[in-house]
Amino acid sequence: MRQLVGVVVGAAMAIAVSSALRAQTKTITGDVVTVKATVEAIDATTRTLTVKNDKGEFVPIIVPKSMKRFPEIKVGDTIEARYYDNIVIRLKPEGEPAVDTTTEGRTPGSGQKPGGTDARQRTITATITAIDHSVPSITFKGENVKWNYSSRVVDKAALEKVNVGDRVDITWTEAVLVSIVPPGKK
Repeated sequence: MRQLVGVVVGAAMAIAVSSALRAQTKTITGDVVTVKATVEAIDATTRTLTVKNDKGEFVPIIVPKSMKRFPEIKVGDTIEARYYDNIVIRLKPEGEPAVDTTTEGRTPGSGQKPGGTDARQRTITATITAIDHSVPSITFKGENVKWNYSSRVVDKAALEKVNVGDRVDITWTEAVLVSIVPPGKK
């Protein structure tokens, strides 16, 4: 399912860190994006679905072995994927230890058609390494991971509340719900 997110709705995955920090904690509300695609081919050996999106593009999707109802998917089925993400940035108190955690969960669908939900939440500690008020933009570097990220900032006033060297915890939450659309609801 993660490949479905990456391939079909990759644009929705852009991290919106650009809203920055207003207080001790800043939540950057995510979007819910819904995408539909039609199953055009199924390779049961490699567990690959080839789907056609609304732009007429053919996209391969590798279905994980954890999806037990894969054999029930048929050519012509319409797959609907709903993707959600959000980010919470928390200014970290001095002396608080760095974190790097990931939590994942998968829930199989319980309806007549195959489907399921895949969710992931990751929190890392990062240090602000640069702030450019003229763009405006902010740059972070992960403390326990090799991670660097720069982004434009929409909320310019938020940049006035942080400084280079400040430490933050950044938590990303993303989830995708994939289901087969019943006939007549395409």
